[in-house]
Amino acid sequence: MNVKSITYRNFRNIEDAALSFTPGVNILWGNNAQGKTNALEGIYCFACGKSFRGVHDRELLRFGASEGALSLDFCDERRDQNLVLQLYSEKARRMIKNGVTIRRSADFVGSFHGVLFCPEHLSMIKGAPQLRRAFLDAAISQLRPAYLAALSDYAAVLKQRNALLKREEESQAARMPLYEVLTAQMAELNTRIVQTRMKYIKLLDTSVGQFLEDMTGGLEHTALRYVSDADPDRYGGDARAMSEAFYALCTSYAGREFAACSTLHGCHRDDISITLDGREARLYASQGQDRSIALAMKLGEGELCRAATGEYPVFLFDDVLSELDAGRQRYLMQRLGGRQVIMTSCNESLFAGMDVNMIHVSAGSYENAVPQENGEG
Repeated sequence: MNVKSITYRNFRNIEDAALSFTPGVNILWGNNAQGKTNALEGIYCFACGKSFRGVHDRELLRFGASEGALSLDFCDERRDQNLVLQLYSEKARRMIKNGVTIRRSADFVGSFHGVLFCPEHLSMIKGAPQLRRAFLDAAISQLRPAYLAALSDYAAVLKQRNALLKREEESQAARMPLYEVLTAQMAELNTRIVQTRMKYIKLLDTSVGQFLEDMTGGLEHTALRYVSDADPDRYGGDARAMSEAFYALCTSYAGREFAACSTLHGCHRDDISITLDGREARLYASQGQDRSIALAMKLGEGELCRAATGEYPVFLFDDVLSELDAGRQRYLMQRLGGRQVIMTSCNESLFAGMDVNMIHVSAGSYENAVPQENGEG
């Protein structure tokens, strides 16, 4: 899969620009705060349907603008495709796929595949569980649109359930009928999400282990395991039994949940256990080892995408080379053959003598920008 071009209108600090890319390595270089990450963010919006910075659409718009747009032209092994995101400050976005308006994000995500690696991911090993869950959700959603829909439905039920638990003006007994209905809905969605995450982690574990051993010359070994209250392995993959067991678990803790005014169990609290040579990496790994594992996880994500779709995703690297030592820099660049890479950097000299497409970025303008034929995004 390759990005051919992308156009931006009123996106972040970019008023109006168009960028084209080569199939190999593309470098967006320039000083800080010029628009390198913004350009990458626009591309990633088509992979996961949202910004990796966790902001609302209105915050993606250029200051003072009420609307803006992104248009991505890319090719997969079958054909050329076009995706458009029209963004507004006061109303819902419009999503267009090959000229057809798409109503649901779950129907929009999954056409374009991208693996993002940014400095925040280097904290994934020792950071909070939500960072590891976000990694999983972003990776799986691109491969399984139904998973993204399940996540959205789960978030809606969780919001209703927590609101009910906080409604302290009503007695627990009065709230129990609705509590049981919402718990049953949550149990079914939780089962689907956890089963999908478990399958993905088992595949990722093998790939990450291979990359880390390769990176360290066989000296270090890692293992990944999904940690959840609802372990599908206990039920032999029986979704109904797993859902019923989760429902029973939640309702057995009903008193505690009403007291806490919060949902205490579910996939929104799950985690990934990452061990290095048999010990918890978050407790014992050095900073360099953390970065090796994070890099291996991102490369592994790319391999699983290729296995599922038949082709590599586009790799989007936001200023990660400056965070890696020389050895890991070399390893990363050596592993990127046959893949399209779009990378940001402040240091042009890192790529001296390399066969890469250099794009200079300054104040939301790009060296190889081409004029648009019209004002549409």
